Amino acid sequence: MSELALTLLRLGFLALLWVGVFTTLSVLRRDLRAPREARPMAVQVSGSSPSAGQPAKRTKSRKGQRLVVTEGPLSGTVVPLGSTPITIGRAPDSTLVLDDDYASTNHARVYPAGGDWIVEDLNSTNGTWLGNTRITRPTVLPVAVDLRVGKTVMQVRK
Repeated sequence: MSELALTLLRLGFLALLWVGVFTTLSVLRRDLRAPREARPMAVQVSGSSPSAGQPAKRTKSRKGQRLVVTEGPLSGTVVPLGSTPITIGRAPDSTLVLDDDYASTNHARVYPAGGDWIVEDLNSTNGTWLGNTRITRPTVLPVAVDLRVGKTVMQVRK
């Protein structure tokens, strides 16, 4: 092989290596800067109560007052339930930040609706479980029933 061909081959290989490095960096950058505005809007839950006219007492005060973590690394953590939604996941801006490999960045959301607490899975990879049932749509979150997000288990309590 001539000296010129060998030099061109080396430069081509070097350029190919740098293309690989820049491709890897762009993929990492895109993954780390995932859009945060991709969260779904609040869903109107209909048909969650057995009767159309609920008593006024039930709509004024919620059944549960706090969300208590019962199992997992954050066991014993209490999150008061107010009028704002609670987000659960690995994202630093979540209300309940989980350091859990099985939890998604934006995993689930708990929000008030008509006197009840509603839990909604935010298209998580491993799912959100209420008791032994995987949640596929917004569901009423009863008091003292296990809500599992990854390895973390929590309950709504009075």
